[in-house]
Amino acid sequence: MAAMMSRTRTALLLLLGCAVASACGRAQSPTETQPAVSSEATPPKPLPDTVALMRDVENNERKSEAIVKDYLYHSVGTRQEVDGQGRIKKTTVTEADHFWVNDVPVHRVTRRDGKDLSPAEIAKENERIDRESAKDHERREKADTKGKETDPRGNDLITVSRLLELGSFSNARRVQFNGRDTIAVDFAGDPKAKTRNSGEEVIRDLVGTAWIDEQDHVIVRVEGHFVNAFKIAGGLIADIRKDTRFSMVQTKVNDEVWLPAHIDGQGAARFLLFFNFNGSVNAAYSDYRKFRTTSTVLPGATRVNPPEVPGGPTQP
Repeated sequence: MAAMMSRTRTALLLLLGCAVASACGRAQSPTETQPAVSSEATPPKPLPDTVALMRDVENNERKSEAIVKDYLYHSVGTRQEVDGQGRIKKTTVTEADHFWVNDVPVHRVTRRDGKDLSPAEIAKENERIDRESAKDHERREKADTKGKETDPRGNDLITVSRLLELGSFSNARRVQFNGRDTIAVDFAGDPKAKTRNSGEEVIRDLVGTAWIDEQDHVIVRVEGHFVNAFKIAGGLIADIRKDTRFSMVQTKVNDEVWLPAHIDGQGAARFLLFFNFNGSVNAAYSDYRKFRTTSTVLPGATRVNPPEVPGGPTQP
């Protein structure tokens, strides 16, 4: 469960990037409000160029790694599996700590269904983290030597330039989100676009909106759904049901870094090791702490709880 949550966030921010969101032309959500403008007020400042803004987001995501590596935080993830009639047949709750090892983001499961891990389970978790982080670090180093752009785990990174070949951005507007000025931008994938890998095939079937903080130029919210049911390699790589949706919100911590606050998903989807569920998944992140590379938590480190998101994921 924690692995799915961690990789779902990676998919949303790095694989799906700016493309994830709710359908274009949807009704405005309760947490998204247009700034009030009176006839006597100073005309609003012009909106930034959408492509340039997205490139800034892309650059800032890479630059933030140096700061993100100094943080650890906690997540509580809930996964509900449903049967053919939509009835809940199983609920699993997994708690985990998130941090970086060998320049790779990892998670360590700490509790399952309210029970602490046994010493044997803890040892197994530590072995898994060492093995996976070493493998991902090696993959990223090899990609770097070839000049390839990758995510922190060494997976192919879909850049803004590539997103523009897979779909289009439109309808940029200035809105308020959690009391901050943001630029909301719609994205629609092009079903006819030629793809290079399975990740691009997923993006091609997305439509939506990304919320970008106007001051920091980072993604603070994404919501999305798949417009069609589809399979890749007969379902071996990906198998996603129509209208399966995801959402994610980030929060600013210690006025220096943006970290995940909430992740939600509903429907049925499987994409490699990034995510796999039939029903619903959600994760709440909290207890953000800054620490040194020695893994020692700094005395008096500020702990910040994420903001509430009224109403949860936006409905179409």
